[in-house]
Amino acid sequence: MTDPAVAPAIDRTLLQAIPRGADGAAFQEPWQAQAFALTVQLNQRGVFTWKEWTLSLGAEIAAAKARGEDDFGQDYFHYWLVALEKILVRKGLTDAPGLKDLQETTRKNWPTGADHVAQRSPLVVG
Repeated sequence: MTDPAVAPAIDRTLLQAIPRGADGAAFQEPWQAQAFALTVQLNQRGVFTWKEWTLSLGAEIAAAKARGEDDFGQDYFHYWLVALEKILVRKGLTDAPGLKDLQETTRKNWPTGADHVAQRSPLVVG
């Protein structure tokens, strides 16, 4: 489990490393903030170490570079989400079919336009 005295320093460092949009916002969409929060919570609960996380995210970014993708501003959180999904599969917390079902359900039920603002709720991790 992450040492609580170290966690705030990790969070600040990580927030500083996130690419920012032209308006300075770290998160352009609500799902990006949720993916970030979920990753931090899973780390703090001992599901994976911060080193495991950085290696997973680094591998996704390296794979993107190898494919010729270099727009890490717009795509950064897509890589983040893929890295998170892969680490959860490696840890046996889900599997590919379970992720696909969740993705389809989320896409089907995700609010559009300004609807998501009124429907936001706190992210709760088991």
